[in-house]
Amino acid sequence: MKNYTKYSTGYFPVGPEYNDWVKKDHIEKAPRWCSVDLRDGNQALIVPMSLEEKVEFFSFLVKLGFKEIEVGFPAASRTEYSFLRKLIEEDLIPDDVTVQVLTQSREHIIKRTFEALEGAKSAVVHLYNSTSLAQRQQVFRKEKPEIIEIAEKGARLIKEYAAKYPETKFSFEYSPESFTGTEMDFAAEICNAVIDIWEPTPDNKVIINLPATVAMSMPHVYASQIEYMCKNMNNRENLIVSLHPHNDRGTAVADAELGVLAGGDRIEGTLFGNGERTGNVDIITLAMNMFSHGVDPELDFSNMPEIVEKYEKYTDIKVHPRQPYGGQLVFAAFSGSHQDAIAKGMKWRREVTPDKWSVPYLPIDPEDVGREYEADVIRINSQSGKGGIAYIMEHNFGYTIPMQMREELGYMVKDISDRRHKELSPDEVYSAFSKEYINDFEDIDVTEATFVRSADSKSSEGVTAEIKVRIADNYYNITATGNGHLDAVSNGLKKTPYEFNYNFITYSEHALSADSHSKAAAYVCIEGRDEKQYWGVGTHEDIILASVNALVSALNRQNKQEHFVK
Repeated sequence: MKNYTKYSTGYFPVGPEYNDWVKKDHIEKAPRWCSVDLRDGNQALIVPMSLEEKVEFFSFLVKLGFKEIEVGFPAASRTEYSFLRKLIEEDLIPDDVTVQVLTQSREHIIKRTFEALEGAKSAVVHLYNSTSLAQRQQVFRKEKPEIIEIAEKGARLIKEYAAKYPETKFSFEYSPESFTGTEMDFAAEICNAVIDIWEPTPDNKVIINLPATVAMSMPHVYASQIEYMCKNMNNRENLIVSLHPHNDRGTAVADAELGVLAGGDRIEGTLFGNGERTGNVDIITLAMNMFSHGVDPELDFSNMPEIVEKYEKYTDIKVHPRQPYGGQLVFAAFSGSHQDAIAKGMKWRREVTPDKWSVPYLPIDPEDVGREYEADVIRINSQSGKGGIAYIMEHNFGYTIPMQMREELGYMVKDISDRRHKELSPDEVYSAFSKEYINDFEDIDVTEATFVRSADSKSSEGVTAEIKVRIADNYYNITATGNGHLDAVSNGLKKTPYEFNYNFITYSEHALSADSHSKAAAYVCIEGRDEKQYWGVGTHEDIILASVNALVSALNRQNKQEHFVK
C-alpha cells in the first residue's frame, strides 16, 4: 500500500469562520426531496429500465411522497424523451408533483429539452457544467472566464426558451459539477453569475445544487463548504440550496446531514443509494435518521418490505441484508445479550412507556416500517441467548418460561442450531421445546385423577387424590393425601413399587391465552440424584391436570437419566 504517496486531497477547505453549523445538534425539519432514481439511478444499471418500468417506478415514487422527481436527460436518450412525453401526454404527473430534467449548456440540447417538456404543468430545468480544477485543466483545458462563459450562455438560453412556453411553470437549477474539487471562491463566482442572469424572486426561487460529484473530503469539510456558499452567494433569501452527495467515501449520508445543518434546503438522492460508482446519498437512510430523531421526513416509508420488493424489481439490485432500515436483518438480534435486552425493553415499554420508544438496540420501532417483532427482531441460532428464546416462546406461542428454566432451554436450542448449522424458525424452536418438555407420558402416566378437599381447614393434608397410574405398562389404582393437589399425586406415585426419588424445587402456572376456553400451562422442576434438576411442562384445559402432566413430564425426563423405571 505504499502507493498512498501519490494521492493528495484534491479539495479546497475553507476557514473556521464557516463552522457555525457545528453549534447545531440535529436536523429540525425535513429538506425538500428530489428523487434522481430515474436518471442517476437508471444510468448506473447494467440493463437500464424499459419505458414501462420507468413509468411504474415513477408512480411508485409518487406514492412514496416525492414531490420533485428527476426523470432524465431527454435530449440525450430516445427512451428518456419518450418517457417524459408519455408522462405529459397521458397526464401521469399529479398536479403537486414537479418533474426535473437535466441539460448541458449547449443550445441544441436546451432546445430539445424544452420540446420534451411542452405541455407540462411545472418543471425544473437543471443546467450543469464542470468547474473543478482537474476538469478545467485536464478535460476542457479552459481558464476560469471560459468556464463562466459556458454557464452564463446556458443560463441565458434557458431563460429565453422558458419564455416560449408560458403554459408551464418553470424553475431553474444550476450545478457547478465537481463542486467538491472546485476552489470555493470560484464556485461562488460562477454561481453568482448564473443567479444574476436568472434573477430569482420570492415567488420564483432558483435552485443552486452543490454536488459532491466525487466525494473527496471528510463530511465536516463539505459542510463548511456549503456554509461558505450560503454566505457568499447573491440573493440567498431567494435561493434553494440543494445537495447532491455521492458515496465514494461511504459518507454520503453524513455529508447530507451536515450539509443540511450548514444551510442546505434540498436533497437529491436515490432509494438505497443507487447510482454510478458507489452511488448517491441514500434517501431512505437519511429520511429514517430524521424519523428516529422525532422529525417528520414527509416521505412514506411505512411499508419497507414493499419498497425493497419494488426497488429490487425495477433495478435488479439486491438490498443488502444489513442495509440500514431496509435490510432483512437490520432489526434481527442473534446475540444472547442483545436478545435479552430487547425482550426486557419491550416489556418495559408495554408496562411503563407505551407512547415512547427507547428499546435497547432498536433505534426505531420495526412496526413503523412494516416489520414484525416475532419474525424480524428475535432470531434464533447458535449465538442466541435464553432471553431471546424465552421471548419467542412467549410472544409466538404463549409460554411464559420460568426464569430458572430459561438457561437450560437456551442451551438445548442453541445446541440444536449448532448441530444443524442453521437458524431455527420459531416453529422449530417450539417443536424442540414441545418434544423435550410438554406432556411426556412415555413410561409414566397418571391416566385418571379425581380430588376431594378435606373439610378440616386446619389439616395440613387438605387434599385426597384418587389416581390411576400406568408405569411400564402396569396399572395401579392409588389413594393418597397431600397438602395440595400436586402433593397428593406425588405421594400417590411414591406408593407404587417403583423407587421415586425426587424433591420439588419450583412450580408455576398460567393460561396460554386470555381466552376463557384456552389451555393452561404448568411448569414443574424436581431434583433427583446428585442434585440434578429436571423440568417438565404440562398443558390441559384444567389447570390442576396441567400441573399433574407437568410433574409426570419431569419424572419421565428424570427416568431417562436415572432409570428407576425399567
